[in-house]
Amino acid sequence: MNNLEKISHETMVFMRGKYRLDEIGDGKDELKFKQGQKTILTIYSHEDKFTFLIIFGRKEREIFEEQAESFSDYICDYYNNAKTYHDGKWMFIDVTTTEQLEEVKKLIQIKKKPNRKPFPKENAIYSKCGQRCDLCVHYVGTTDEQRSVMIPNLNKMWDNTDWSMRCTGCYSKDCSCMDCNAKECYPQKGISECKECNEFPCIKATSADYRSMIHTEVHYADEITWGILPYVPWQYEK
Repeated sequence: MNNLEKISHETMVFMRGKYRLDEIGDGKDELKFKQGQKTILTIYSHEDKFTFLIIFGRKEREIFEEQAESFSDYICDYYNNAKTYHDGKWMFIDVTTTEQLEEVKKLIQIKKKPNRKPFPKENAIYSKCGQRCDLCVHYVGTTDEQRSVMIPNLNKMWDNTDWSMRCTGCYSKDCSCMDCNAKECYPQKGISECKECNEFPCIKATSADYRSMIHTEVHYADEITWGILPYVPWQYEK
């Protein structure tokens, strides 16, 4: 991945791992993360950068000002120069490095505390690329009751209605996931699974493809939970 792709991927892993929010894109260059009518974060995509819009109300400003010394001059300058309107201080922050993104993540957590309740890990079953087999509609151990929750959301996410294929998992001889980028990649590197690679996790380890990057489509929270997160390595570990 190049630098912007890394920022894009890490942003989505963070937002989806920490938050259960609707993702409302405009089909052009804007993506909003929303809880009901409230916008938590807006991202604008450009050819050479991403611009993150975070609006701090009075309480968020008090928290930031208490923590200001822990932020770089880069972020503090954006904060100090941002205009304040009736609904808060509007910070348009250009992000071109992963270091800047890490600071923006801290701002987002000031804006809203994480609200995603992760799935239990006690009985988790992982694939060779770190995906959660036990949260996959195709896995043989998934119950019909679980599929009844998954499938309506998968239909919306992937515009597909056939989820009949069944898979016994990566570590079995009858693994049925044939359209797997990882299966082609890790043997070429002379390793037995993605988790042994020093570049793991990478975009090739996800079945969610471009949907694991910043996008401008509309996807609601339940669609993300069942249509994306099980297929992104370590997504629920974040």
